[in-house]
Amino acid sequence: MVRRSRYVHALGLLIITIAAGQSLLKVGGGGSILDAAIDFLLLGLTGALFLYVGSWLSDSDIEPDLYPRIALWSLGGVGVMVVFLVLRAVHPGIPTEFTFGTRAVALAIGSVAGLGIGIHESRAISREREIERHNDALRRVQNRLEERNDELKRTQWELEETVHRLEDSNERLEQFASAASHDLQEPLRMVSSYLELLESRYAGALDEDAAEFIAYAVDGADRMQVMVDDLLQYSRIETRGDPLEPVDLGDVLEDVLTDLQMRIEETDAEITVGELPWVAGDRSQLRQLFQNLLDNAIEYSGDGPPRVGVDAERHGDEWAVAVRDNGIGVDPEHQERIFEIFDRLHTQDEHEGSGIGLALCQRVARRHGGRIRLESEPGEGSTFIVTLPSTESAST
Repeated sequence: MVRRSRYVHALGLLIITIAAGQSLLKVGGGGSILDAAIDFLLLGLTGALFLYVGSWLSDSDIEPDLYPRIALWSLGGVGVMVVFLVLRAVHPGIPTEFTFGTRAVALAIGSVAGLGIGIHESRAISREREIERHNDALRRVQNRLEERNDELKRTQWELEETVHRLEDSNERLEQFASAASHDLQEPLRMVSSYLELLESRYAGALDEDAAEFIAYAVDGADRMQVMVDDLLQYSRIETRGDPLEPVDLGDVLEDVLTDLQMRIEETDAEITVGELPWVAGDRSQLRQLFQNLLDNAIEYSGDGPPRVGVDAERHGDEWAVAVRDNGIGVDPEHQERIFEIFDRLHTQDEHEGSGIGLALCQRVARRHGGRIRLESEPGEGSTFIVTLPSTESAST
C-alpha cells in the first residue's frame, strides 16, 4: 500500500469510530440494541468503503500525491452535510428532530459524494499529467529526430560532395590513363619495331649473347604493351561499361569457349559447363571476367591436363557461379593478394600474365553489385565463386 493513502484510511477509521461510539452511547442510554446496530451499519459501511478505497488507490492509475485531494473532497462532502444539519437544527420553522440514523445517512451521502468527486478529479488530473508526459516524450523524440534529420542532411550533402569529387577524380584518372596509354604505346611500338629490325638486319653479325639480349628486350616491350592495354581496360570498367541488362550466362560461356578454343586444344583441357542462369549485367564485361577465370584455370593446371567445371546455384536474390579447377591451388594466406593489381604469386618465367586479370574480375563483379572470392588449398585445385544479382532483384 502506498503511504500517502493513509488520509483516506484515516477518514474510514474515523467514520467507523464515530459510528461505534454513537451506537455504544445509545445502548448505554437504554436504547435498543437493534436500533444501535442499524445506526452502526448506516455509518460503518461508509467507513468500510473508505478503508477499501484507501487500499485500492495504490493499484489505481491515480498518482499518490493526489490522495490528500481525495480526502479533502470527502471532508468537504461531510462539511456540506454538517452545515445542512446545523441549519436544519437552528431553523425555527422545522420542529421535527433528526435521529442519529438520519444524521448518519446524511453524513454518509456527503462523504461518499465527496469521495467520488475527489476520485474523478484526481483521475482526470493523473491522466492529464500522463498525456503531458507523453507529449514531452514525443517532443523530445521529435527534437532528436529533427537533430538526426539535420545530421542526415549534412551527411547526405557530404556524400554528394564526395561522389562529385570521386566522379571528377575518376574522369581525370580515365583521361590520364588514356593519355598515358597512348603516350606509352607509341614509344613501345617503336622500341619493339626497331629491336625486331635490328634483330633481322644484323642476325648474322651478332653473337648469341646479343641475340639473347635483343630477344629479352623485345619480350619486355611486348609485355609492357600488354600491361598498358590491360591497365587501360581496368581503368574503364566503371566509366566505359554498357548498361546492366538481362544476360544469358550460358551464351556468354559459349562465346568464351570459342575464344579459348585453340588454347583448350593445345592443353587438352576439358571444360564442363552446367546450366547457367540469366543475370543482370554487362555482357562484354562478364565475358571478360569468365574468360580471365577460365584462362587462369588452364594456366595454373599443374602437370596434368586441365579439368574445369562451371555451374551455378541460387541464393536468395543472387546467383553464385562457381569456376572449379584441378590446378595447383593457392595457399589461404595468399588468397586476398591475388586480387590486388600487379600482385603476382609466381614469376613471369613460371606463368605468363600482366597481374591485372583477377583484379579486373573483382572490379567487374563489384560494378555488377556482386563479389568474387576464392576457396582453395595448395595442390587441391581452386574454386572461384562469383555472386551476381538475379534479373528479378535487379529490376526491383
